Amino acid sequence: MVALAPVIGTLPSVSAMFEKRIVRRPQPDQPIPNVELHPVLARIYRARNVVDGSELDSSLDRLLSPQGLEGMDAALALLVESLQTRKRILIVADFDADGATSCALMMRALRSMGFGDVHYLVPNRFTYGYGLTPEIVALAAQQRPDLLITVDNGISSIDGVRAARAAGMAVLITDHHLPGSALPPANAIVNPNQPNDTFASKTLAGVGVAFYVMLGLRARLRELDWFREQSLPEPKLANLLDLVALGTVADVVPLDHNNRILVAQGLARINAGHCCAGIRALLEVAGRDCARATATDLGFIAGPRLNAAGRLSDMSVGIECLLQDGDARAKELARALDALNRERREVEADMQTQALAAVGQLRLADAEMPRGLCLFDESWHQGVIGLVAARIKERVHRPVIAFAPASDTELKGSARSIPGLHVRDVLDAVAARHPQLLQRFGGHAMAAGLTLRRVHLEEFRVAFDAEVARHVSDDDLQGKVWTDGELTAQEFSLDLAEQLRSGGPWGQGFPEPVFDGRFDIVSQRVVGARHLKLGLRHADVSLDAIAFNAAPTGQPLSAKQLQAAYRLDVNEYRGNRSLQLIIEHLVAIT
Repeated sequence: MVALAPVIGTLPSVSAMFEKRIVRRPQPDQPIPNVELHPVLARIYRARNVVDGSELDSSLDRLLSPQGLEGMDAALALLVESLQTRKRILIVADFDADGATSCALMMRALRSMGFGDVHYLVPNRFTYGYGLTPEIVALAAQQRPDLLITVDNGISSIDGVRAARAAGMAVLITDHHLPGSALPPANAIVNPNQPNDTFASKTLAGVGVAFYVMLGLRARLRELDWFREQSLPEPKLANLLDLVALGTVADVVPLDHNNRILVAQGLARINAGHCCAGIRALLEVAGRDCARATATDLGFIAGPRLNAAGRLSDMSVGIECLLQDGDARAKELARALDALNRERREVEADMQTQALAAVGQLRLADAEMPRGLCLFDESWHQGVIGLVAARIKERVHRPVIAFAPASDTELKGSARSIPGLHVRDVLDAVAARHPQLLQRFGGHAMAAGLTLRRVHLEEFRVAFDAEVARHVSDDDLQGKVWTDGELTAQEFSLDLAEQLRSGGPWGQGFPEPVFDGRFDIVSQRVVGARHLKLGLRHADVSLDAIAFNAAPTGQPLSAKQLQAAYRLDVNEYRGNRSLQLIIEHLVAIT
């Protein structure tokens, strides 16, 4: 395994080895029927495979119905029986933002429908690991639940479900992760990715699955005349879409049309000030205005603060924040999450420095670098290895697994992949070829988790590299910055920037528009120690721009021009609004 050194003198060679190149997306020129659009926005949507204006409609009546979700009838029968007989319910949540929002949503929804004995349990990732393990079932049994409901986990928890059933508990699994070859023996499973499921959207986050189960339950209780008989107001589940939006964006699931509706509707409620106190507090402690919040704010501001609890401490802090109805307590918990997030950043920065140094010390040409890269250090933190793997993947343009100690005999790994390589399938293939290597694994196309014995680390590293090499080409490993082409001088406008801002929600699988072009550098200065504030000129247009982390040495560029990939942004300062370019990638031209 790669030895990690405490120095970073080799980092420049790492950057030189893995330069990115700007690549323009195909830009079909056929019109999009049934909608009038700015020409730039039309070409952006066409490049994202939008073929009809109906795909841009984010109204709730365009949302897919719960029909087609395999296991829904069994799940609803289980929930209705538990409600009518006043059973005790325990929700077992995952320890990330998707799990936290799923848990808070289900807690709020069940209580609003008359469930009186509903509680939750979120495992400590460092003590119990991921999913409904037998150890978690033993812990849950102390609360004597009649029904366990998993949210954002459970589809691979065969032993845990068996233990729960043996202990007399019923089990309802709600999950979105890919199942293995066998399903757990739960009383009911709702997961759009399980066999025989015909639900059209396979990219729901865990919180999306939980929302759909609650939609189905409300409809079933309406049929039973439950709300009138119990003198209960019928709950407005759309009021929970702020939680759905946060969990969906934070979990980086692809934003197909159905997910875009969920996120757009949730954002509309956040912008209107109708979100839960916890989400409002998470944005406010970061200095964000809810009225102007976008999907980017959910993914890079609220989501990481919520995730910090599960990474470093106890996710119940995050869940409690989302369950608060009062602003004061929500703000107190949000501040605690903000402090954890600052600590997480410090831990991640140290680990990332070590990992980059290790890659630099390989001193290999691009062709000799392992196609699937594994990194490990004895001091690394389990809760942050996923972030480190993601950062290194962006630097070296290949799938990366970062490992941390789980015990004296075991390692936990977190994998991040590149477009076109399904990392969970890669792990499945490794497990099939080498049955002794992996103890547990699971995940998605772009991210996965795994556990293996320390003694198998080197053997796994070789097997992972070989399996990745079977599926990727040299071009797949070339770092690319995808753009939507150039803008004309007339298209650099505040109006277009506003239309792009409101044209989303943008995210995974539906990327925010990025453009490219060559600019003259009129002025530049370093701000915040390592960011570049630039005055640029394109044709006869003068433009303000900022390039974050573009001056790591604190020095400006030694160049007269630059080739840049950039986003159009609206800069707001003291009530004034102006156009600004956010530089995503630049190449200095002397």
